[in-house]
Amino acid sequence: MIEIINSEEDKISFITDMSPTLANAIRRSSLEIPILAIDEVEFIKNDSALYDEIIAHRLGLTPLKTEKLNEIEKCICKGKGCSKCTSSFKLSAKGPGTVYSDGLKPKSSVLYKMPLTLLEENQEIEFVAKARVGRAVDHSKYSPGLVFYRDYAEIKINGGDEEIAKACPTHAIELTEGKLRISDLNKCDLCMACVEVSKKSGGDSIEVKPSGKLIFFIESWKQISAKEILEESINSLNKNLKELSKQMK
Repeated sequence: MIEIINSEEDKISFITDMSPTLANAIRRSSLEIPILAIDEVEFIKNDSALYDEIIAHRLGLTPLKTEKLNEIEKCICKGKGCSKCTSSFKLSAKGPGTVYSDGLKPKSSVLYKMPLTLLEENQEIEFVAKARVGRAVDHSKYSPGLVFYRDYAEIKINGGDEEIAKACPTHAIELTEGKLRISDLNKCDLCMACVEVSKKSGGDSIEVKPSGKLIFFIESWKQISAKEILEESINSLNKNLKELSKQMK
């Protein structure tokens, strides 16, 4: 069973009765989706206060539009790096001012304007970067986004007052016309803050417990859509299970 809560290009959330074991397998399989990221940087000039390694790290974490490139280990160039497995970027800037990731050329592949370094008067930076397709199981810079889940709550209200409503940090419950009501069950993360306040007042006006279902979230960095992350994660899991079946035979 899957009940869609939200479905956007870069965000998906749904309620499901799948087991935590399966949900975790799908989450981990998202780390095997091929994603493009900067892997190598050659600095020609860097007068900024930041070391080359720091800027290279920031470049590696800059989300890029994923192209249909071969994985370098499987390319016909045998790991040397060619146009079929490698995408090249250049950046040249002179201060004063902040250098942003959208200064990379070609600019069309850069998804976010992120600060790389600050240049003072007469300072310059120039480098050439190479991006390759990789997987997050090898390095987190290849992560397609956030994939996570938690227990879906079940709330039973037997009374209550304003103090219990104020205790809820996610505003999943609220006081309306003097009565405690559930405003948005999807927001409840089972922190039990409302239950603790109820117990301090010597009552059991609210009960919160896991419902046996899960609420699943996917947030994309926009290299690929959230829907593609889910689909590719399931495909990767199926592929691994088939390989396991072959090995066992």
